[in-house]
Amino acid sequence: MPARHNVLVMPPARSKLNPWTFIGRALRLRCPECGNSRIFKPWRQTRTLDDWFRTLHGCENCNYAYEREQGYFLLSIWALNYGLIAGLAIVVMFTLEALLHPPIWVQLVFVIAPMPIFSFLFARHSKALFLALDHFCDPQAKPTKGEMEEHVHGRPEL
Repeated sequence: MPARHNVLVMPPARSKLNPWTFIGRALRLRCPECGNSRIFKPWRQTRTLDDWFRTLHGCENCNYAYEREQGYFLLSIWALNYGLIAGLAIVVMFTLEALLHPPIWVQLVFVIAPMPIFSFLFARHSKALFLALDHFCDPQAKPTKGEMEEHVHGRPEL
């Protein structure tokens, strides 16, 4: 009987999904894996700020976990939410200054003051975009039962 060697079994290649598919799912606040289930409670069902900001535990359809560990969404809050809102405000302020030369109070009232509101409204989308980007770059899809058996028992001999 020949000796069995432990061979690393590579999972089959995932179907090539377009990154725009993941971005579209994120903008609709849907699961990055299947695109069907919501990531957050519907806005009409939110009663507290915690309901607004907290993701659901996972997808009801494909069991994809949304928050893998504590602090998982910190990068989405700082890089995506804060970075995009502050960057947009800087671009608008420089554009206003270059084109219209408004007084500083106009810039403060129409650009700086709405930033917290825009940041609050974009918070869910920044988490969804981060989740979609993370899933596109490092998919956490669960292996099928056949793949698990093949990995545990090794390749069947021919």
